[in-house]
Amino acid sequence: MNHLIKGRYSILLSFIAYFLTCSFVIRTILLILSFSHADFSFFEILKCYAVGLFFDAGTALIMTSCYALYLLLLPDRLYRQKWNSILTLSIFFIFVILTLFSFFAEITFWQEFESRFNFIAVDYLIYTYEVIHNINESYPLPYLISGILAIALIITYLFNRLKIFSLNAESKMPFKKRLVYTVSLMLTAILFSLFVKNSAAEQGNNRYANELGKAGIYSFFAAFKNNELNYHEFYQLIDGQKAFAIVRNQLAQNGTIFKNGLTISRNIKGTDSTYRPNVIMITVESLSAEFLAHYGNKQQLTPQIDALADSSIFFSNMYATGTRTVRGMEALTLSIPPTPGSSIIRRNDNENLFTVGHVFKDKGYINTFFYGGDGYFDNMNHFFGNNGYNIVDRGRKLLDETYQGSRTLIADQEVTFENAWGICDEDIFNVAIKDADKKYKQHQLFNDFIMTTSNHRPFTFPANKINLPVGTREAAVRYTDYAIGKFIDKIKTRPYFKNTVIIIVADHCASSAGKNEVDISKYQIPCMILNLSHQPNRNISKMTSQIDLFPTLWYLLGWSYDSEFYGQNVLADHYQPRAFLGTYQKLAYLKGDSLLLLSPHRKIDTYLYNPLKNTQKPHQLSKRMINEGIANYQTAFDLFKDGKLKL
Repeated sequence: MNHLIKGRYSILLSFIAYFLTCSFVIRTILLILSFSHADFSFFEILKCYAVGLFFDAGTALIMTSCYALYLLLLPDRLYRQKWNSILTLSIFFIFVILTLFSFFAEITFWQEFESRFNFIAVDYLIYTYEVIHNINESYPLPYLISGILAIALIITYLFNRLKIFSLNAESKMPFKKRLVYTVSLMLTAILFSLFVKNSAAEQGNNRYANELGKAGIYSFFAAFKNNELNYHEFYQLIDGQKAFAIVRNQLAQNGTIFKNGLTISRNIKGTDSTYRPNVIMITVESLSAEFLAHYGNKQQLTPQIDALADSSIFFSNMYATGTRTVRGMEALTLSIPPTPGSSIIRRNDNENLFTVGHVFKDKGYINTFFYGGDGYFDNMNHFFGNNGYNIVDRGRKLLDETYQGSRTLIADQEVTFENAWGICDEDIFNVAIKDADKKYKQHQLFNDFIMTTSNHRPFTFPANKINLPVGTREAAVRYTDYAIGKFIDKIKTRPYFKNTVIIIVADHCASSAGKNEVDISKYQIPCMILNLSHQPNRNISKMTSQIDLFPTLWYLLGWSYDSEFYGQNVLADHYQPRAFLGTYQKLAYLKGDSLLLLSPHRKIDTYLYNPLKNTQKPHQLSKRMINEGIANYQTAFDLFKDGKLKL
């Protein structure tokens, strides 16, 4: 043992001790940050530290395994030379910097998503331009980097004062002993990485406690390996024919004619109205229902949107399908339940799918996707450009990309304010109005998908617009509301306004984390249809999903159309309120107060949901209810993977 503590392996063990100590401190900080969001029993706190120590130790062994191999192979005569001491000191210093940066990133990531690193962190690493600029605008980056370097120097200095490096350099250890130590360490690290799944920390119903038990770095690489989950391998299945029969029965309505086979493809019969209004959908970044006065907010953050809700067809009980923008886009273009893993927007082989835009195109519309940032981010341009939409974005043209649709870059002179994620909401609305003016003069009907960006960290926007300072979520929501009000005022002056329907809907909520694995209240979003001729204002209070928006609109327009959508006309007599909600791994099906939760390892959990208290009480649901949920998710996965959603 003395050979380990004071010998060749002293630096390796010292780094592990440092890593475990820092991980303990970070876990404590995250626990303190979580107290305002969840209740913890003494056992849950004890468990998150015990489980956390296990994951931290495994992570530390994986991180040091290559250095352990180096210690094994380097002979004593070379090991005691000065160049090795310098190299060892440098490696130690670099690893301290990397782990300190990771620890800081964990805290900031938790503040935003209330989770350990997941797919979002992996995605953000890919899109370095937006992320680096976002960090730079959200935090004083020069001071942050200087602080990390200073702390790393202090830690390295303290270890040097403890003579860890000198004891390490002077040591001698026979090869056989080194072989035993290194093989033991590396074998443990390999077994840990192969057999310990990140989901092993998810053993209770307290989602916060589960997340606290994880290690950030290990969570990151676990997410990196599992960008897509095969439903058939990981989730509960039922017979394929039975699954499609269940879904087709749910989607059946008067006048619907289904095609034969394992498909939901069908023709929906309307009144064959000739009403063809332009459609502008404003998809608002992170607009949780809880920001609106209609849902009880007292901060007066959304006076414009609240006023518009009273003069609209207002879906007051709508739920987003996911927790990211690409999930909202998936729901609003493909009208499909979320499939496990990453959104279809980011998947391979997602071109030429049957989309909402396809229905509009068949009716003579031009579809356009407007985004104030670079649509390369999250694969948005590839998806929209190859699925019937033209693109208008603030692209940097760093990559030579081609799309079936056209792409127009937003010019500098059209921008008054811009941050890491793109131009401000006022600017993107002005760009869309300019485009609508042009299409009107050319006698073209248009269907626009506008994605806003201002309600996103760093929460910056033009000065002197609202009476709140920049930098907070509340201020960003207030500015977005202000920009929407200005947009409505401006478009009302256009000659085509009387024949233009405007939709305001959120992509997802500002925060999806809660005390449960899938916190239902964190998925509720506002949605409203404005300026629809010959339709009275109404409040649709029944439970609806994002995927139901366009099927309901088309019913109100009286259209007949072909459909491969899971969304339904929620005003139909046969409609049974339900919602689909998901994370990257968890798939929820909510119908009335019955909640089904599907998880990997073919796990099924069933609850009774109380919306007033936002509680989930374990309860055995009927086999029929369970099969309904499984059928929707199983068939949605099958249709996409088998290419049956393509045109």
